Amino acid sequence: MAESARIKGSFKSLNVSSPPQAQEIQAIFDRIAPQYDQLNNGLSLGLHWIWKQMAVKWSQARAGSICLDVCCGSGDVAQLLARQVGTTGKVYGVDFSSQQLAIAQARAPHLPITWIEGDALHLPFADQHFDAATMSYGLRNVVDISASLEEIHRVLKPGAKAAILDFNRPQSSQLRAFQQWYLDHFVVPTAQRLGLREEYAYISPSLDRFPTGSEQVDLALQVGFEKAVHYAIAGGMMGVLVAQT
Repeated sequence: MAESARIKGSFKSLNVSSPPQAQEIQAIFDRIAPQYDQLNNGLSLGLHWIWKQMAVKWSQARAGSICLDVCCGSGDVAQLLARQVGTTGKVYGVDFSSQQLAIAQARAPHLPITWIEGDALHLPFADQHFDAATMSYGLRNVVDISASLEEIHRVLKPGAKAAILDFNRPQSSQLRAFQQWYLDHFVVPTAQRLGLREEYAYISPSLDRFPTGSEQVDLALQVGFEKAVHYAIAGGMMGVLVAQT
């Protein structure tokens, strides 16, 4: 498992190009909501559950913690967090897609989760409110990655950790070629059969714009995190940024 790590004070300045406008991304996630879970399971061969569990573990959420899941989607990671914090803890799931939140709420009515329709760039919480935070396949889609990381930093208590899971470009040229083949010849055609070709075709260009693991570490330090490390997992095709306040 490859990793990139640095401590505060040892970063370089970065200019990260912006992804499409927020309204476009919001519309995509509203449209794919009914098939989102089915596609995630099929396209990842069920492995997304393992990667999400890794993120929850790295967030260091524990019994009694107050946790935040940003860009919670249909609620997979929020549910994992809720089971981790138990009855004495609390989880808040935030997403800007009302359709995704409706599915999330229907899936987990018995768990201690509050679902909030909100903006990852303007989180509706006080400073230093949470013991841990997670984000799964959301950072790549926000219009301002630095602002999103800054908001997560703002709402975390001192010493708390955020674990952010997303796609990653492998360093190996062979694995990069395989990843691109998989996106072009499996992910997009599978989505096309469900009438969602355009909605999933955006993954590859969004990944091309996405900062590398090392760049994500630098961005986390720039916005105020004291420590940051990026773990490349799944052969480098996925990654988890772990940042501590």
